[in-house]
Order: sequence, then C-alpha cells, then structure tokens
Amino acid sequence: MCHKNLYRLVGAAASILLLFSACSRQETPRQEDASQPSTTTPTSSASLLPIVIAEPVQTVPASATSPATISPTQPSPTSTIQLTITSTPTPNYPKYDGPPLLMENFGVQIHIHQEDLRLILRHLSALGVGWVKVQVSWKLYQPYPDAYAEDHLAELDSLIEAAVNNDIKVLLSVSKAPEWSRPTTELDGPPTDYALYRDFMAFLGSRYQGRVAAYELWNEPNLQREWNGAPLSPAELTRLIKTGADGLHQADPEALVISAAPATTGINDGITAIDDRVFLRGMLEVGIGDTVDGIGVHPYGWANPPDSSNDAPDPSVPTHNNHPSFFFKDTLNDYEKLLAEYGVQDQLWVTEFGWGSFDQIMDDHGNPAQPPAGVEFMNDVNEWQQAVYLLRALEMGQEDSSVGPMIIWNLNFGPLLGNEYSETGFSLLHPDGSRRPAYRALEHANKT
Repeated sequence: MCHKNLYRLVGAAASILLLFSACSRQETPRQEDASQPSTTTPTSSASLLPIVIAEPVQTVPASATSPATISPTQPSPTSTIQLTITSTPTPNYPKYDGPPLLMENFGVQIHIHQEDLRLILRHLSALGVGWVKVQVSWKLYQPYPDAYAEDHLAELDSLIEAAVNNDIKVLLSVSKAPEWSRPTTELDGPPTDYALYRDFMAFLGSRYQGRVAAYELWNEPNLQREWNGAPLSPAELTRLIKTGADGLHQADPEALVISAAPATTGINDGITAIDDRVFLRGMLEVGIGDTVDGIGVHPYGWANPPDSSNDAPDPSVPTHNNHPSFFFKDTLNDYEKLLAEYGVQDQLWVTEFGWGSFDQIMDDHGNPAQPPAGVEFMNDVNEWQQAVYLLRALEMGQEDSSVGPMIIWNLNFGPLLGNEYSETGFSLLHPDGSRRPAYRALEHANKT
C-alpha cells in the first residue's frame, strides 16, 4: 500500500512538471520578424541606453530632470520586463524642447592639425551646425617672412573645401603674430609693423576668396598673454583691425570682418587684463563700428546657468558669482547696451562660448581627473548641466535679434590634449573620443 501510494505521488508530480513546462513554452514571447519594420522610431544604436540609468537623478538640475517614472535605484524584475517590452530607453542626454535651432545661427570651433578630416566632417554633420570656426595661428602659418607652412595651409584648404561642399560656412580667427615680427618672443602678441598683418590678411583673402564667409581679427586682445610686447590698448587693437581689414578687402571685398572678442575675466589692472566692458567701450570710442560687420563677444558663464545674473546669482554656485563678467546673460546685455549707446547696429557674434566640466573626465589610472589650477569651477558643473546650459544659451541667443552666429568652444580639444588641460573641460568629446551628453543633446535637438 505504501509503495502504491508512493508511485501515485511520483506520477502526479511528473504530470505537474510536464504541464508547467508546456505552459512556460507557450508564454515565451516570440521573436519579432526581422523583415518587419519596427513600431518605434529608429535611432542610432550609439544613442541607446541600457536599462540602468547612467545619470544619477540627484545631480540633475531641476530644470533638466529626467521623467519621474524612471527611478535612480535598481529596477525590480517586474519593471525591467515592462521597460524591455514597452518603454523607450531613457536617453543619456537632456532633451531639447525649445523652438527648432537655426543651423545658420550656430557652429563649433575645431582643431584641424594632423586630425582626421573625414571624422571631423561626420561630427559636423551629426551636430547639424551651420558654421565651423578655426583659429589661424599666424605664427604657425608664416613661420618666416618669406615662407608659408604648406602643411598647415593644405589642411586648411581641405577643411574649407569640405565645409563649403557641405553647406557649412567658415569663420577664421586670425591672431598670434610670428616671433620674427614682434619685439619679444614671450607669450603671444601683435606685430611691431601692422602692415605685416595687412599683408597676411590679403594673402588669406586671396587664397580663400568667396569661400570663407567671415574673419575674426585677433583674439581676446584685452589679455596680456594675447597682446604681449605692447601696452594693452583698445585704440591700438582697433588700428590693427582696420589695417587687417584693408588687406582682406583688397582681395575679398565680400568677406565679413568681426572684431576681436575681449575675454571676460573680472580683472581690470591694466597689465594682466583690462575689463572687457571697459575695453569694448574703448574700441567703440575710436570707431570700431565703422570698420567691422559684427562685434565679437565671448560670454562664458563659468559655473553660472545662462539665465542667472550678477544681480540674481544661483545660490548653489560657490565661486565666480560676484561680477557681471562671469554671467552669460549679463555679458550679452551689457554689450548690447554699449552698442546702443554708441549707435552701432552691428550684431554680436558669439565667437566662443561654453561651460567647462570635468565630470566623467578620467586620469591615466581610471580615477576622476581634477581640472587644472585656476579653473576649479569646472567641478561645479556636471555633464548634464553642461548640455542643458549650452542648449538654453543657444535658445536665448536665437530669441535675441541683436545676437548673430554662436560658436561653441569646442569640438575636439579633449582627444587632442587629454585630461590635464582646461580646454578638455569644454570639449564636446571625451579624451577617448566618445561623445559627451552635450554632443548628444545637440545631435538630437530639432533643427531647421
């Protein structure tokens, strides 16, 4: 009797197991037919996230918070199945919901020497920019009075040809006189004889006639490191620009001339720097508005959000929050007031702007890298904020008729310089070449 009951129990158990196995096979979701189109909008595989959320919610500013349905904690098995089957993965970049960005209004500065031009063009296409900016370091392109550097010129030739063929306008910023033309070889500065700058600008204008849309004449001339060998002087800078513009227009009358943008530093000692507002006023007093087609401006925001101001700073920002030069919005507003005061109707050309962040920049041992001395404020901006601020700044500029093209600083200095330089904090690419959230946000933003 005991044996019979035991056999019956074993048989019943086996039947239950077989039934359970059959049910499990029936409930397994079938594989989708690869020949059928997906019911979701196709996206690049590189832009998809795994289920684990990469950006912790607590580091995202309130204005850029991810959807509330996504939890920063490890999801339960039930929610994982639901997300896998029915939900679109949360992107690892902030979504831009503002008006479509006008491609003709924004661009990015790049480094081209010994770079892969095809890769750069793929980046420019992915970002959807209408402008590309290159700094022409005069001392590298004309190392001797009677000789030009053919390797640098060949690279610039190729970039300009490719940009024009892809309907991307080119802005060249021309500064840094050769050592043979200066009274000192320390730092960078202007030539002793401004006619040399006129000749170099005529050379560039002739070589790129009709293909380079605009030239910015000099760079941050209110800094000693860019104007060494002579006293800082808005009047002298204006005279240099006028001389250079004369040479350019002899060869290419249609090329636009943009005045050199002063650096926003908050320093006004007259030696290390002259305050940018003071310097711009000096340029306007001697007639810069009669010479150029646009006024260059570098409205960096340090760690301050683009909508904040010196009068109403963000209390979460611990440094660089006590001077108008540290605020993107204040700089644009102050420059517009100065132009109106002097009756200048030229647009402001934002030839550099951005927010530096060392978030997710690693040192050679795989540990978080620290920003260089002097730019510790980059620790106060995470990568998500960097992307949000860039998008908002572009939107603000687009809403302001006084603002012309806006050039993001920079695309690819991260891979070039690695983890020890401040330029890397502004780069849209990590040192390993991977795309930062700011890149992805721009890539996916609606444009027209």
